[in-house]
Amino acid sequence: MAGNHADHHAHKRQMSKANGQEIAIGRAGQSADEDNSDVDVLVIGAGPTGLGAAKRLHQINDPSWMIIDSSDIPGGLASTDITPEGFLYDVGGHVIFSHYKYFDDCIDEALPNESDWYQHQRISYVRYKGLWVPYPFQNNISMLPKEDQVEALEGMIDAATEARVANTKPQDFDDWIMRNVGEGIANQFMRPYNYKVWAVPTTKMQCQWLGERVAAPNLKLVTKNVVLNKAAGNWGPNATFRFPAEGGTGNIWINVAKTLPKEKCRFGDNGRVQLVDAENKRVLLGDGTTINYQKLVSTMAVDSLVEAMRDEELKDLSKGLFYSTTHVIGVGIRGSRPERIGDKCWLYFPEDNCPFYRATIFSNYSPNNQPQASKKLKTMQLADGSKPSSSEEKEGPYWSIMLEVSESSMKPVDQEKLLADSIQGLINTEMLQPGDEIVSTYHRRFDHGYPTPSLEREGVLKQLLPKLYDMDILSRGRFGSWRYEVGNQDHSFMLGVEAADHVINGAAELTLNYPDFVNTRVNSERRLVDGAQFFKSMKGIRSDDKPLRPKPT
Repeated sequence: MAGNHADHHAHKRQMSKANGQEIAIGRAGQSADEDNSDVDVLVIGAGPTGLGAAKRLHQINDPSWMIIDSSDIPGGLASTDITPEGFLYDVGGHVIFSHYKYFDDCIDEALPNESDWYQHQRISYVRYKGLWVPYPFQNNISMLPKEDQVEALEGMIDAATEARVANTKPQDFDDWIMRNVGEGIANQFMRPYNYKVWAVPTTKMQCQWLGERVAAPNLKLVTKNVVLNKAAGNWGPNATFRFPAEGGTGNIWINVAKTLPKEKCRFGDNGRVQLVDAENKRVLLGDGTTINYQKLVSTMAVDSLVEAMRDEELKDLSKGLFYSTTHVIGVGIRGSRPERIGDKCWLYFPEDNCPFYRATIFSNYSPNNQPQASKKLKTMQLADGSKPSSSEEKEGPYWSIMLEVSESSMKPVDQEKLLADSIQGLINTEMLQPGDEIVSTYHRRFDHGYPTPSLEREGVLKQLLPKLYDMDILSRGRFGSWRYEVGNQDHSFMLGVEAADHVINGAAELTLNYPDFVNTRVNSERRLVDGAQFFKSMKGIRSDDKPLRPKPT
């Protein structure tokens, strides 16, 4: 994994040299009037975090601000791709559920109609020994073969017994697993699955990030369900969720960006960051423009930010942060959705008979995530790799599967074979039949996929983020602040909102600093229309003879 990170840094160093020449050219030809802009707050990145910061700055409407991004289309890691055949795929498994009223307000403003959304109950399973075990696995061992139930229960009893006498906190994620579920479930699911997700062993991860992310089982309830042969109900914050009717997850953020004034948005090559000059508080962009700022909210990956700053001390410090790369694989299939797939949402795969750790039945989220049945498409191949008997275009219907595969130096991936290996994995896990007609495939590699909660993470962040803060730079976001436990779309958006509030009035950044607090409550303090704005909007509507409070008699 460190190797992956080092390669990334080497690549960035080459870019820096090239940029050095471009910077000289940009400055030489610069006119003070045309190529300089001054803002109070500059926001780098138009993913959820950057858009959250911009949205709040626009709402407060006091300091001057600008948002920049090297992509023409806002959304960042929450964007959506479309294949030539018309299948949509998100950058991994995104669904909308929320801990924040302000997030809900902004999303509802962007897509305000009931017809803009589909509401779903999460229907999620773990594939284990040819069975579909309801998620979470550790609450549903009643569904396992009898010998596996015994192994799991013995481990849970041992863990519960040892937990009573333990007087220290778990040292790492593996220790946490052993103390919570015991050796049986650790070996059946937790260790192999988490290795497939994170691309590092559980012994190399810390456990402070867990919070609501992993269900701690209730031993009495699990035992009762085993005896009665019952499945446990839905668990977790995303037991119900909603999904855009059109355009995938990316459509949300495109529409959030449309609520911002165009003149304050620079998207595309003229929003690409070449250099961050922290000492002089300016950023040089791809077209040679310089933006002067007072405060910088950066949602770039923090390792990329310090590269752009050319700060050797911070670059060395950032090398202690680890991440895994994510491959997103999409497979579009001709035919009606089979019964064995049904209304499943997403599925987990701990075993080594497939390279992916998660599959999402993306066609179940919206009928517009795939082409209409009337569209004629050629069959590219059958699922077993053989060529189709005919090359003619035929009508649908169509359905689709989206897969996620992790990569690191500790878990290398053969990119050339990954698509074929994934399709074979779908056959191995009975998701596809060998004769199924594949009409579209998709494969994209995202270098920064997951920010790893490594043992070293907090030691680095507790130095790196304050050092940046002292330079008037707030590094925030999934990879800006590198905390996976507040890396969902709602968290990421609010990291930006709270950064803007902190810059303007010193408000505490609860999401960044107190993840467990925001994850265990409804955060309703901020609203898109706050009290002052509400009463201002009522002026001229409320008649003078109706005071807010009745006069005392």
